[in-house]
Amino acid sequence: MTDRLENMALVMPGLLLLGLAFILPVLQMLVLSVSGPDGFTLEHFTRFLSDSYYLGILWRTVRLSALITLITALIGFPLAYIMAKSGPRLRLWLTLIVILPLMTSVVIRTFGWIVLLGRSGMIPSMLRDLGLVGRSFSIIQTESAIVIGMVQVLLPFMTLSVLGVVMSIDGRLEEAARTMGCSFMKTIRTVVLPLSLPGIVAGGLLVFTLSASSFVTPSLLGGSRIQVLAGSIYNAVTQTLEWEFAAAQAVILFVGVALVLVPYLSVTGRRNG
Repeated sequence: MTDRLENMALVMPGLLLLGLAFILPVLQMLVLSVSGPDGFTLEHFTRFLSDSYYLGILWRTVRLSALITLITALIGFPLAYIMAKSGPRLRLWLTLIVILPLMTSVVIRTFGWIVLLGRSGMIPSMLRDLGLVGRSFSIIQTESAIVIGMVQVLLPFMTLSVLGVVMSIDGRLEEAARTMGCSFMKTIRTVVLPLSLPGIVAGGLLVFTLSASSFVTPSLLGGSRIQVLAGSIYNAVTQTLEWEFAAAQAVILFVGVALVLVPYLSVTGRRNG
């Protein structure tokens, strides 16, 4: 009995902080989303779900988040494998290179991409000089710009998640596969990749949820013409002052992300225990 009371005393501050900082605001948001002049109403959800404009924003948010997650996985897994197989000194420098962008503000990094991707930026200018695009070509304020910027911002989360798992894989398993006649790529595909799946899943969850709820980078690189759900929520709060509608959009974003992640976790959980 004494041990149980001591454990509860240790846990209670954390539970209290979680309740005040997370659960209470979420409950307030849920209540606000169904509030109207006459009390309980689903008008805000009906407005969102019956308007093709807002449905397009929701679909764009999920689609871009899935694409960003896929690209970060395709880049992050090879990078993590190279880091894991490098010597301690080189691995330290590679880890610093991966982590260093996290020490810089997202706003500053995004403005850097605005300079690079703008109509007179280095990348469009180089493509025009090579004759690959027209004179009016610009990447800024497109979905491609959002994907490029978000991949750069979120790549460290995927790489570091995969690195921890790859580092724990016994190297003798790869040696055994090569001894049995597997090529390097087949060893990666049949041994390393399946064992790295928990890290890829963890990194994918981080990248998808962060990209789906991201506001600064999509707003600056996509502009007002290409809206994502976080930007739509921001506009409802600051411009039209429709707080109830903004709360309803936030609830829809939460439910939409959950509908994507729950089957994802269920499938990968069964495969990896």
